[in-house]
Amino acid sequence: MTSILWNLASFIVALGVLVAVHEFGHFWVARRCGVKVEKFSIGFGKSLWSRTGKDGVEYSISMIPLGGFVKMLDSRVDEVPEDQKHLAFNHKSLWKRSAIVAAGPAFNFFFAIFAYWLVFMIGVPAVKPVIGEVTPNSIVAKAGIESGMELKEISGIQTTDWDSVNMALVSHIGDESITLKVSSPQDVGVQRTVTLDTNEWKFDPEVDSAMATLGFQPYRPEIISIISNVSKGSAAEKAGFAVGDKLLSIDGKEVDDWQEFVDAVKAKPSQPLDLQIERDGNEQTITLIPESKTLKNGDTIGFAGIAPSMGQWPDTYRFEQKFGFFESIPKAVEKTGQIINLTLTMVKKLFTGDVGIKNLSGPITIAKGAGTTADYGLVYFLGFLALISVNLGIINLMPLPVLDGGHLLFFAIEAIIRRPIPEKVQEVGYKIGSAAIFSLMLIAIFNDFARL
Repeated sequence: MTSILWNLASFIVALGVLVAVHEFGHFWVARRCGVKVEKFSIGFGKSLWSRTGKDGVEYSISMIPLGGFVKMLDSRVDEVPEDQKHLAFNHKSLWKRSAIVAAGPAFNFFFAIFAYWLVFMIGVPAVKPVIGEVTPNSIVAKAGIESGMELKEISGIQTTDWDSVNMALVSHIGDESITLKVSSPQDVGVQRTVTLDTNEWKFDPEVDSAMATLGFQPYRPEIISIISNVSKGSAAEKAGFAVGDKLLSIDGKEVDDWQEFVDAVKAKPSQPLDLQIERDGNEQTITLIPESKTLKNGDTIGFAGIAPSMGQWPDTYRFEQKFGFFESIPKAVEKTGQIINLTLTMVKKLFTGDVGIKNLSGPITIAKGAGTTADYGLVYFLGFLALISVNLGIINLMPLPVLDGGHLLFFAIEAIIRRPIPEKVQEVGYKIGSAAIFSLMLIAIFNDFARL
């Protein structure tokens, strides 16, 4: 229950910030273009708090935190006195109306740059993308990729950490090949280019990671069979496990590798396992009954709720992405550009069928992401806000009536035909756009519940 409330609170904060940024873009440019703004609201429905500023604008926070709006003077909506028509949105020039509408998404992109600028100023810990285990006969193995190699570039994009690697790989869903630049510890200062044949690459983001399906895992320090974490209420806690316990054997068989324990637990859901452990220098036996967990493919596996300790990372593998005041600006612009490119690529592949519609995420998934990143710390929450801000900006630029992109499409047509599109035609467009947005939201929410 506590985690649900934390996720909800983080979601409301994240959405409130991003909606405020988006609507402030419309508000700020509208005022600069001489349009009278009557109301600035974060949220819809009944007002929870409001006040009228010295500028005559009513500022409001409303009950439903799933958006917001800026109400401008508009003679198509209300009666406007003759002496105020020059302040109405619909009486402004085409370029001013376009600027006002485009300002919302633009401010979302500016905010992403600002958030990443803060991230790079504060500094975020990272690990060099050094390849660990490589699966024999996999896509990367056939291309000559070996354990210990470091990924330097993927299709021209520098990959300084695993986050950038994952982002670059995901963007290649449905492509026939991926070009990598790698370096080997044996060849200091030398990089070589390899091409992965991905014609047979089967990757479902809902089930697997891009790296695993290509046939490799990130390098990780040696796993030590000493318990570092026991989840509350888990099968391991019920069995009596404690942090610091050292696992010795399972059903009388000595444990040489942590994976042996994982495999044994997975293979025996709801079945007892006799485990020999060492605690404070004394050996004792614990009976573990793994919980049952059903996967999306229908398989049932055992789950213990326990984590091992890990050895030390080599000093040369870990670093902090931290830059100075001015140096962080181009880094933030570059990162935002990469996110925009990835998002546009995924939208395109959604329409081409390379990415399934089941991969759409809704408010529940976003809330989980908000809660998780907020739990990790400010720098991770800022990165999450930047990511969602970019997505919000791009979604709003889609050429669907109701969205900002739909209005801009109408303005583009107006510029071509030299007159506004008839209101009846616009109303039909709004109905179609609303139906499309509503349908996509239903699919996204259904996907969210399917993931629970």
